[in-house]
Amino acid sequence: MRDLNYQLKQLCHRNRDGSYATQAKRMHHLLLIANQLYALGFRAMSARSLKPKHVEALVKDWLQQELSVGTIKNRMAVLRWWAQKVDKQNVVARSNDHYGIQDRQFVTNVSKAKSVSTPDLDKIRDAYVRMSLELQQAFGLRREEAIKFNPGYADRGDYITLKASWTKGGKAREVPVQTDEQREVLYRARQVADGGSLIRNDRNYVQQLRAYERHTANAGLSKMHGLRHAYAQRRYEELSGWKAPAAGGPVTRALSPGQKVVDRYARQTISQELGHEREQITSVYLGK
Repeated sequence: MRDLNYQLKQLCHRNRDGSYATQAKRMHHLLLIANQLYALGFRAMSARSLKPKHVEALVKDWLQQELSVGTIKNRMAVLRWWAQKVDKQNVVARSNDHYGIQDRQFVTNVSKAKSVSTPDLDKIRDAYVRMSLELQQAFGLRREEAIKFNPGYADRGDYITLKASWTKGGKAREVPVQTDEQREVLYRARQVADGGSLIRNDRNYVQQLRAYERHTANAGLSKMHGLRHAYAQRRYEELSGWKAPAAGGPVTRALSPGQKVVDRYARQTISQELGHEREQITSVYLGK
Protein backbone atom coordinates (compact mmCIF):
# COMPACT_ATOMS: atom_id res chain seq x y z
CA MET A 1 0.00 0.00 0.00
CA ARG A 2 1.33 3.45 -0.92
CA ASP A 3 2.23 5.83 1.93
CA LEU A 4 -0.60 8.27 1.27
CA ASN A 5 -3.24 5.54 1.12
CA TYR A 6 -1.94 4.03 4.38
CA GLN A 7 -1.80 7.38 6.17
CA LEU A 8 -5.31 8.38 5.08
CA LYS A 9 -6.60 5.03 6.25
CA GLN A 10 -4.98 5.60 9.65
CA LEU A 11 -6.42 9.12 9.74
CA CYS A 12 -9.88 7.63 9.35
CA HIS A 13 -9.24 5.06 12.09
CA ARG A 14 -8.17 7.82 14.51
CA ASN A 15 -11.10 10.12 13.67
CA ARG A 16 -14.37 8.22 13.68
CA ASP A 17 -16.77 11.10 12.98
CA GLY A 18 -20.31 10.17 11.97
CA SER A 19 -22.10 6.85 11.53
CA TYR A 20 -20.39 3.64 10.42
CA ALA A 21 -21.78 4.20 6.93
CA THR A 22 -20.44 7.77 6.84
CA GLN A 23 -17.02 6.57 8.00
CA ALA A 24 -16.95 3.83 5.36
CA LYS A 25 -17.94 6.23 2.57
CA ARG A 26 -15.33 8.76 3.72
CA MET A 27 -12.55 6.18 3.67
CA HIS A 28 -13.67 4.95 0.27
CA HIS A 29 -13.54 8.50 -1.15
CA LEU A 30 -10.19 9.28 0.46
CA LEU A 31 -8.54 6.17 -0.94
CA LEU A 32 -10.03 6.94 -4.33
CA ILE A 33 -8.63 10.48 -4.10
CA ALA A 34 -5.21 9.11 -3.10
CA ASN A 35 -5.21 6.89 -6.18
CA GLN A 36 -6.24 9.81 -8.38
CA LEU A 37 -3.45 11.98 -7.01
CA TYR A 38 -0.95 9.22 -7.77
CA ALA A 39 -2.33 8.92 -11.31
CA LEU A 40 -2.03 12.71 -11.72
CA GLY A 41 1.71 12.48 -11.01
CA PHE A 42 1.85 13.30 -7.28
CA ARG A 43 3.89 10.23 -6.32
CA ALA A 44 5.51 11.10 -2.97
CA MET A 45 2.68 12.56 -0.91
CA SER A 46 1.90 12.13 2.76
CA ALA A 47 -1.32 13.03 4.55
CA ARG A 48 0.25 16.27 5.78
CA SER A 49 1.59 17.37 2.39
CA LEU A 50 -1.80 18.38 0.98
CA LYS A 51 -1.47 21.67 -0.93
CA PRO A 52 -3.76 23.92 -3.00
CA LYS A 53 -2.19 22.59 -6.22
CA HIS A 54 -3.37 19.09 -5.32
CA VAL A 55 -6.96 20.27 -4.76
CA GLU A 56 -6.96 22.25 -8.01
CA ALA A 57 -5.60 19.28 -9.99
CA LEU A 58 -8.26 16.98 -8.56
CA VAL A 59 -11.12 19.37 -9.29
CA LYS A 60 -9.86 19.97 -12.83
CA ASP A 61 -9.77 16.21 -13.40
CA TRP A 62 -13.28 15.72 -11.98
CA LEU A 63 -14.70 18.48 -14.15
CA GLN A 64 -13.04 16.98 -17.23
CA GLN A 65 -14.63 13.63 -16.37
CA GLU A 66 -18.00 15.45 -16.26
CA LEU A 67 -18.85 14.01 -12.86
CA SER A 68 -22.14 15.21 -11.40
CA VAL A 69 -22.12 18.34 -9.26
CA GLY A 70 -23.34 16.28 -6.30
CA THR A 71 -20.45 13.80 -6.62
CA ILE A 72 -17.87 16.58 -6.83
CA LYS A 73 -19.34 18.38 -3.82
CA ASN A 74 -19.26 15.17 -1.79
CA ARG A 75 -15.58 14.73 -2.65
CA MET A 76 -14.87 18.35 -1.75
CA ALA A 77 -16.44 17.73 1.67
CA VAL A 78 -14.08 14.78 2.15
CA LEU A 79 -11.09 16.91 1.10
CA ARG A 80 -12.08 19.57 3.65
CA TRP A 81 -12.35 16.87 6.33
CA TRP A 82 -8.84 15.66 5.45
CA ALA A 83 -7.43 19.19 5.52
CA GLN A 84 -9.09 19.94 8.86
CA LYS A 85 -7.73 16.77 10.49
CA VAL A 86 -4.14 17.62 9.53
CA ASP A 87 -4.59 21.27 10.57
CA LYS A 88 -4.44 22.60 7.00
CA GLN A 89 -7.94 24.03 6.63
CA ASN A 90 -6.75 26.90 4.46
CA VAL A 91 -5.50 24.52 1.77
CA VAL A 92 -9.08 24.05 0.49
CA ALA A 93 -11.05 27.18 -0.41
CA ARG A 94 -14.17 27.68 1.68
CA SER A 95 -16.40 28.16 -1.36
CA ASN A 96 -16.77 25.67 -4.19
CA ASP A 97 -17.29 28.68 -6.48
CA HIS A 98 -13.54 29.26 -6.23
CA TYR A 99 -13.03 26.11 -8.31
CA GLY A 100 -15.83 26.74 -10.79
CA ILE A 101 -18.10 24.10 -9.26
CA GLN A 102 -21.70 25.03 -10.03
CA ASP A 103 -24.61 24.81 -7.63
CA ARG A 104 -26.81 21.74 -7.82
CA GLN A 105 -29.99 22.18 -9.80
CA PHE A 106 -32.47 20.45 -7.55
CA VAL A 107 -35.79 21.03 -9.33
CA THR A 108 -35.88 20.44 -13.07
CA ASN A 109 -39.31 18.84 -13.67
CA VAL A 110 -37.39 16.14 -15.54
CA SER A 111 -38.06 12.69 -14.14
CA LYS A 112 -35.16 10.70 -12.69
CA ALA A 113 -37.39 7.73 -11.96
CA LYS A 114 -36.01 4.26 -12.69
CA SER A 115 -37.32 0.74 -12.47
CA VAL A 116 -35.76 -2.69 -12.40
CA SER A 117 -37.47 -5.38 -14.44
CA THR A 118 -37.41 -9.14 -13.88
CA PRO A 119 -34.72 -9.55 -16.60
CA ASP A 120 -32.66 -6.87 -14.79
CA LEU A 121 -32.98 -8.69 -11.49
CA ASP A 122 -32.13 -12.01 -13.11
CA LYS A 123 -28.70 -10.59 -13.95
CA ILE A 124 -27.94 -10.14 -10.23
CA ARG A 125 -26.37 -13.36 -8.97
CA ASP A 126 -26.34 -12.38 -5.28
CA ALA A 127 -29.79 -13.06 -3.77
CA TYR A 128 -29.23 -10.48 -1.00
CA VAL A 129 -28.38 -7.70 -3.46
CA ARG A 130 -31.33 -8.65 -5.67
CA MET A 131 -33.67 -8.50 -2.69
CA SER A 132 -32.36 -5.09 -1.62
CA LEU A 133 -33.11 -3.75 -5.10
CA GLU A 134 -36.65 -5.13 -4.91
CA LEU A 135 -37.18 -3.39 -1.56
CA GLN A 136 -35.87 -0.11 -2.95
CA GLN A 137 -38.36 -0.35 -5.77
CA ALA A 138 -41.34 -1.46 -3.67
CA PHE A 139 -40.93 0.93 -0.73
CA GLY A 140 -38.70 3.78 -1.91
CA LEU A 141 -35.94 2.82 0.52
CA ARG A 142 -32.46 4.26 0.43
CA ARG A 143 -29.72 1.82 -0.52
CA GLU A 144 -28.39 1.59 3.04
CA GLU A 145 -31.88 0.95 4.43
CA ALA A 146 -32.49 -1.82 1.90
CA ILE A 147 -29.18 -3.50 2.73
CA LYS A 148 -29.65 -3.34 6.52
CA PHE A 149 -33.33 -4.33 6.21
CA ASN A 150 -34.40 -7.10 8.62
CA PRO A 151 -37.85 -8.27 7.47
CA GLY A 152 -38.54 -10.13 10.72
CA TYR A 153 -38.27 -6.83 12.59
CA ALA A 154 -39.59 -4.48 9.94
CA ASP A 155 -42.74 -6.24 8.74
CA ARG A 156 -45.65 -5.14 10.93
CA GLY A 157 -48.46 -6.16 8.62
CA ASP A 158 -50.00 -2.94 7.32
CA TYR A 159 -46.67 -1.12 7.39
CA ILE A 160 -42.93 -1.63 7.69
CA THR A 161 -40.89 0.11 10.36
CA LEU A 162 -37.29 1.14 9.76
CA LYS A 163 -34.85 1.25 12.68
CA ALA A 164 -33.08 4.53 13.37
CA SER A 165 -29.75 2.74 12.89
CA TRP A 166 -30.71 1.89 9.30
CA THR A 167 -31.72 5.38 8.22
CA LYS A 168 -29.98 8.57 7.14
CA GLY A 169 -30.06 11.02 10.03
CA GLY A 170 -30.89 8.26 12.51
CA LYS A 171 -34.66 8.79 12.45
CA ALA A 172 -36.94 5.75 12.59
CA ARG A 173 -39.97 5.80 10.31
CA GLU A 174 -42.88 3.79 8.96
CA VAL A 175 -43.87 3.10 5.35
CA PRO A 176 -47.32 1.66 4.50
CA VAL A 177 -47.80 -1.74 2.88
CA GLN A 178 -50.65 -1.18 0.44
CA THR A 179 -50.35 -3.61 -2.45
CA ASP A 180 -50.12 -7.34 -3.05
CA GLU A 181 -46.83 -6.72 -4.84
CA GLN A 182 -45.32 -5.12 -1.73
CA ARG A 183 -46.58 -8.01 0.40
CA GLU A 184 -44.99 -10.50 -2.01
CA VAL A 185 -41.66 -8.65 -1.85
CA LEU A 186 -41.72 -8.83 1.95
CA TYR A 187 -42.49 -12.55 1.81
CA ARG A 188 -39.48 -13.19 -0.42
CA ALA A 189 -37.31 -10.93 1.76
CA ARG A 190 -38.12 -13.12 4.77
CA GLN A 191 -37.05 -16.20 2.83
CA VAL A 192 -33.74 -14.68 1.76
CA ALA A 193 -32.92 -13.12 5.15
CA ASP A 194 -33.81 -16.35 7.02
CA GLY A 195 -34.35 -14.60 10.34
CA GLY A 196 -31.63 -12.00 9.85
CA SER A 197 -30.99 -8.95 7.69
CA LEU A 198 -30.10 -8.61 4.03
CA ILE A 199 -26.42 -8.59 4.92
CA ARG A 200 -25.03 -12.05 4.27
CA ASN A 201 -23.84 -13.85 7.42
CA ASP A 202 -20.20 -13.86 6.33
CA ARG A 203 -20.18 -10.12 5.55
CA ASN A 204 -20.42 -6.85 7.44
CA TYR A 205 -22.30 -3.82 6.11
CA VAL A 206 -19.37 -2.36 4.17
CA GLN A 207 -18.64 -5.72 2.52
CA GLN A 208 -22.31 -6.10 1.55
CA LEU A 209 -22.32 -2.55 0.19
CA ARG A 210 -19.31 -3.38 -1.99
CA ALA A 211 -21.09 -6.52 -3.20
CA TYR A 212 -24.15 -4.41 -4.05
CA GLU A 213 -22.00 -1.94 -6.02
CA ARG A 214 -20.17 -4.74 -7.84
CA HIS A 215 -23.23 -6.77 -8.79
CA THR A 216 -25.29 -3.79 -9.95
CA ALA A 217 -22.38 -2.50 -12.03
CA ASN A 218 -21.85 -5.93 -13.60
CA ALA A 219 -25.55 -6.05 -14.46
CA GLY A 220 -25.35 -2.65 -16.14
CA LEU A 221 -27.53 -0.99 -13.49
CA SER A 222 -26.67 2.51 -12.28
CA LYS A 223 -28.25 5.42 -10.41
CA MET A 224 -30.53 3.12 -8.43
CA HIS A 225 -31.60 6.13 -6.36
CA GLY A 226 -34.00 6.54 -9.28
CA LEU A 227 -36.07 3.70 -7.77
CA ARG A 228 -36.85 6.11 -4.94
CA HIS A 229 -37.94 8.76 -7.44
CA ALA A 230 -40.25 6.23 -9.08
CA TYR A 231 -41.80 5.30 -5.72
CA ALA A 232 -42.43 8.97 -4.89
CA GLN A 233 -44.08 9.62 -8.26
CA ARG A 234 -46.20 6.49 -7.97
CA ARG A 235 -47.37 7.46 -4.47
CA TYR A 236 -48.11 11.03 -5.58
CA GLU A 237 -50.47 9.77 -8.28
CA GLU A 238 -52.15 7.41 -5.79
CA LEU A 239 -52.64 10.19 -3.24
CA SER A 240 -53.57 13.06 -5.56
CA GLY A 241 -55.27 11.39 -8.51
CA TRP A 242 -52.98 12.96 -11.11
CA LYS A 243 -49.36 12.57 -12.18
CA ALA A 244 -46.52 14.53 -10.60
CA PRO A 245 -45.03 17.39 -12.64
CA ALA A 246 -41.83 15.38 -13.20
CA ALA A 247 -43.92 12.54 -14.62
CA GLY A 248 -45.81 14.78 -17.04
CA GLY A 249 -48.54 16.06 -14.72
CA PRO A 250 -49.61 19.67 -14.15
CA VAL A 251 -47.18 22.08 -12.52
CA THR A 252 -48.14 23.41 -9.11
CA ARG A 253 -49.04 26.91 -10.30
CA ALA A 254 -51.60 25.43 -12.70
CA LEU A 255 -53.54 23.67 -9.92
CA SER A 256 -56.82 24.97 -8.56
CA PRO A 257 -56.95 26.05 -4.87
CA GLY A 258 -58.59 22.73 -3.98
CA GLN A 259 -55.99 20.76 -5.90
CA LYS A 260 -53.20 22.67 -4.16
CA VAL A 261 -54.54 21.43 -0.80
CA VAL A 262 -54.43 17.86 -2.10
CA ASP A 263 -50.97 18.47 -3.58
CA ARG A 264 -49.60 19.67 -0.26
CA TYR A 265 -51.10 16.70 1.61
CA ALA A 266 -49.59 14.27 -0.90
CA ARG A 267 -46.16 15.90 -0.66
CA GLN A 268 -46.21 15.91 3.15
CA THR A 269 -47.17 12.23 3.21
CA ILE A 270 -44.47 11.27 0.72
CA SER A 271 -41.86 13.33 2.58
CA GLN A 272 -42.60 11.34 5.74
CA GLU A 273 -42.51 8.01 3.92
CA LEU A 274 -39.14 8.87 2.35
CA GLY A 275 -37.69 9.96 5.70
CA HIS A 276 -37.26 13.68 4.98
CA GLU A 277 -37.81 16.46 7.48
CA ARG A 278 -38.99 19.03 4.94
CA GLU A 279 -41.92 18.77 2.56
CA GLN A 280 -40.07 21.00 0.08
CA ILE A 281 -37.50 18.26 -0.66
CA THR A 282 -40.18 16.28 -2.47
CA SER A 283 -39.75 18.68 -5.40
CA VAL A 284 -36.50 16.83 -6.15
CA TYR A 285 -38.53 13.66 -6.75
CA LEU A 286 -41.82 15.06 -8.01
CA GLY A 287 -40.96 18.34 -9.70
CA LYS A 288 -42.76 21.57 -9.02
